[in-house]
Amino acid sequence: MDTNKVWLVTGASKGLGLTLVKKLLDEGFRVAATSRTKASLVKQIGAESSRFLPLEVNLTDHENVKDAIDKCVAHFGAINVVVNNAGYGQLGTLEELTDQEARANFDVNVFGSLNVIRATMPHLRQQQSGHILNLSSVAGISGDFPGWGIYCATKFAVEGFSESLAAEVAPFGIKVTLIEPGYFRTDFLTGGSLQVPERRMDEYEAVRESETMHREQINGSQPGDPQKAVEAMIRIVEEPNPPLHLFLGEDAYKMAHTKVEALQQDLKTWKDLTLSTGFAEPETAV
Repeated sequence: MDTNKVWLVTGASKGLGLTLVKKLLDEGFRVAATSRTKASLVKQIGAESSRFLPLEVNLTDHENVKDAIDKCVAHFGAINVVVNNAGYGQLGTLEELTDQEARANFDVNVFGSLNVIRATMPHLRQQQSGHILNLSSVAGISGDFPGWGIYCATKFAVEGFSESLAAEVAPFGIKVTLIEPGYFRTDFLTGGSLQVPERRMDEYEAVRESETMHREQINGSQPGDPQKAVEAMIRIVEEPNPPLHLFLGEDAYKMAHTKVEALQQDLKTWKDLTLSTGFAEPETAV
């Protein structure tokens, strides 16, 4: 492994972000990590050093993000790998969630990542290299999660801009990989990582049951191992031709295949109607 690379990891005080930062430091990499509070990073990981730079960052504030990126470059001299990991889950049906709740989830999960990309791209372009890992989810491929609609929408957005980003930055030698995990045994389903709607409607019984299932049954028994997930992320950065899409977990693998098969079935079933919507070719005179 090329341990000379400098990694920037957002949302590093918990979950996969925290696991990744600890693994990177154990392996000898240099790491800048962001969180809403610097104290949480110092408590979980350690004080600032020649190999670790904790940064307190509000990802929804572009100038604050840019300042943090400048500090990272000043401290380490470069940024080689950018991991947009920060985000949170938002429960609630589309009818229940307020405009403010929906926009807040987009502000962090989507626009926070875009702020980081805008701030780091000048450095990556200048050095004509780099790798951006955007944390999506299998929920960015399949929206078949009732009560998770806004969260799914944020991850679908991450999928879309990442695919375009990959095409935009390829000429500069910069690579992009979407990380699409299934259920991993982190604290994502607890505490501040998962928000519930202020207004709950009794009519959505199946959604309430799903919320209870996630909190009481799935939480703590997720099949994915966070340590193996971050090892896969580190490995993919070392690949000369990394994938644009990297699914993590058997559950994610199966759900992605189910979505692909459903798309193929719709294409096949409705092919005639699909192709019937073009202008009719003019008849050729005999």
